[in-house]
Amino acid sequence: METINQPVVEWGVASCAHKGQTESADLPLVRIEPGYVLVGTVDGLGNGEEAALAANAAIQTLASAKERSVIELLDRCHARLLPTRGVVMSIAMFNTVDSTMTWAGIGNVEGFLLRTDLEASPRYESLLLRNGVVGARMPYIVGARMPFIHAAIVPIMRGDTLIFSTDGIRSDYRKDVRIEHPPQQIADQIMAQSYKGTDDALVLVVRYRGGVS
Repeated sequence: METINQPVVEWGVASCAHKGQTESADLPLVRIEPGYVLVGTVDGLGNGEEAALAANAAIQTLASAKERSVIELLDRCHARLLPTRGVVMSIAMFNTVDSTMTWAGIGNVEGFLLRTDLEASPRYESLLLRNGVVGARMPYIVGARMPFIHAAIVPIMRGDTLIFSTDGIRSDYRKDVRIEHPPQQIADQIMAQSYKGTDDALVLVVRYRGGVS
């Protein structure tokens, strides 16, 4: 019997640059590796060329880093972005071996996990964000390793859906998300209904499909 490899995740992205800008400083990442999937959303401070440069540097760092810890990944991005104006960002690591997700965020890129199980409690989970700017103001204490960054580990199951959104998106979309819709449709609907129009904006929707990458 032929074995057909199923995707570990499926995702969709909707983005919009602020009026008058040719390039958005809000960028997504989905990186699929053996045993894990790294997902991130980065928002360069402000908008325009310098903000986009900072955001691209963060994405490039995440795309090439060998670390498997979200805390270490944030730390690496911070070191790389010191010469830039900095970013706010949230990242998540799907462990495809034990079906868990570890997530953390610095700044105001919101994270929202919607459970496919209608009986799950809680049905919705929100990412706990820490104040700061990656590349400028991180919550360090001398002699300790980023003690104020909280990385939460949560179990996940097939069909659970993660949504990252930057501050160009209003938070009121949550009540209207239909988990039966494909990720790209969800992302497009959120952008159409909740875009503020005052900044760059991005919505990244990632659905966990299970299996081993």
